[in-house]
Amino acid sequence: MSFQLSDHVPKDNFYRRLKDILSLDFLYKTTAGYYGSEGQKSIDPVVFFKLLLIGYLENQPSDRRIINTASMRLDIRYFIGYDLDEELPWHSTLSRTRQLYDEDVFNALFKQVLKQCIEKGMLSGKRQAIDSVLVRANASMDRMKEKEIIDDLALFTQELKDNNTESKPIDKESDYRKYSNKRRSSSTDPDSRMATKPGKPTKLNYLGQLSVDTSSYVITHIEAFHADKKDSQCLDAVLEKASNNLSENHLCIEEVVADTNYSSSEALKALEKRNIKGYIPNTGTYKPEREHFTFDPENDQYVCKEGKAIKFKGYRNHHGITKVYLSKSSDCKYCPFKSDCLGKSKQKMITNSLSKPLFDQMHQRMQSPLGKQMMTIRKSTVEPIIGTLVEYLGMKKVYTKGIKLANKCMLLAGMCYNLKKLLQHTFKDTIHHINQAKNSIKSIRLMSRILLVTN
Repeated sequence: MSFQLSDHVPKDNFYRRLKDILSLDFLYKTTAGYYGSEGQKSIDPVVFFKLLLIGYLENQPSDRRIINTASMRLDIRYFIGYDLDEELPWHSTLSRTRQLYDEDVFNALFKQVLKQCIEKGMLSGKRQAIDSVLVRANASMDRMKEKEIIDDLALFTQELKDNNTESKPIDKESDYRKYSNKRRSSSTDPDSRMATKPGKPTKLNYLGQLSVDTSSYVITHIEAFHADKKDSQCLDAVLEKASNNLSENHLCIEEVVADTNYSSSEALKALEKRNIKGYIPNTGTYKPEREHFTFDPENDQYVCKEGKAIKFKGYRNHHGITKVYLSKSSDCKYCPFKSDCLGKSKQKMITNSLSKPLFDQMHQRMQSPLGKQMMTIRKSTVEPIIGTLVEYLGMKKVYTKGIKLANKCMLLAGMCYNLKKLLQHTFKDTIHHINQAKNSIKSIRLMSRILLVTN
């Protein structure tokens, strides 16, 4: 009996269309250094990556499920180039090969798909929306263990000072929450971190950061970070990778949109250094003006409503370097507003970040109609994409161990999203050309009829 797979896979099938536009032959050269000339034949790198992509496209990123799904689907067999009676690789081969290849190979594949999107004219690259998502690690909270004290002697010493019963009572519950990731780690995946969102239980996670082009909804960069990192600490690294990905295709980032979690002195300095205009609401601790106090820039001091000066006294390092302004205790001693202004303190203290001019500039920008519009654009761009990645493209949980492998998984999930956008754009482009051709044929027929009537 003769059986041809291509005869049984419809032309409009997703994987058939994907095979037509996705060329992975460059992987043979990229991965050549990982293979020797002796021993048993290894899995074809193109087949390997296609199988991984299938896992995310089918929302079944487990290696076992990938092989089980592929073995029963004609269109998937056609996509990876396996005949109906040909045995698929073992699921353990996928796991070993994933560990074998460096992140650069996965990143090269992500860039290749991004390049195809750019060549199709899908994105401009000028404005990027950045956001984060917690991705569950392949580890259980039941397998947590105390870290060895000798591994972090400085931290242990600090904890002893903090827990000195002579200075303050010990609150074991709050102390556990404060130092949980520093004192405890997973015995199965040490790179995972305890993290949670309000109203949800604490679990071991990784932090996924992604940058999305607002004009096309194409992901320009995606990366895994430790879950105990703040979003603002990741912004500069995300900008660097996204800028590199776009600059290789002669595109440049001009604007960045993000939420309040990305607001910090370091983040604003990173934007200024890269000459990128940011639209990031300032943190709740920022105050554009000090109520009842007027700033005197000439003398670098504040003046209260009683006319007393709060002068600059120096700097201190508290969540970043800040400028400290202090009043004289004698000026405040008999002030009629002392109880409301000072509370139990003896003198007024005002602190400002060294980056206050940057925060002031951002505040003015966010109060403008354009700034408010940018927040709407951010919500409608990056948040739905995160929802799609988590619910439909296998990014709810990573089935690997370690941050390097988690990063590879996120790159593949982001690439699958871009592939779907590319296929959708190609399909619309094809329909557009077909309609144009039909309109041309109609015009020719109409002209022919006019000519016949005229003659």
